[in-house]
Amino acid sequence: MKMTALTGISGAVLNELKMGKPRTLELQSAHNVISIAALEPGPDTYLFLTNVDLEDLSPGDVGIIVRVLSVSVSMKRVVDYIHPVYYEERERLTARSQLRYCANSMVKTVRTGTICEPVTVEVVKAAHYRAI
Repeated sequence: MKMTALTGISGAVLNELKMGKPRTLELQSAHNVISIAALEPGPDTYLFLTNVDLEDLSPGDVGIIVRVLSVSVSMKRVVDYIHPVYYEERERLTARSQLRYCANSMVKTVRTGTICEPVTVEVVKAAHYRAI
């Protein structure tokens, strides 16, 4: 199953998503914002989330599959002003996405393109068997 990946997500956030309730993430990392901005939310839109950094992502890394419920990309403007000498204005692009946990998974292959392309991975759903 091929899908877009979000990397460097906190383990605490992954655990909270595993509880089953939808959660909204606000992403500021450039590669994650690019990945989210390219998505159209819907019943067949899924993401792979992992706590592994983008540079270290490789086959065999584990994470979770989530369904994308909503996506919002916005620009935030921050102004620092110290009277009368210092004035600085910055803009920060952020992406907010509401996600719901689907399954545990593992990376089979990784495809990274240019800086302006989302990271895509092929994943395998993890199956857990328990002896009785």
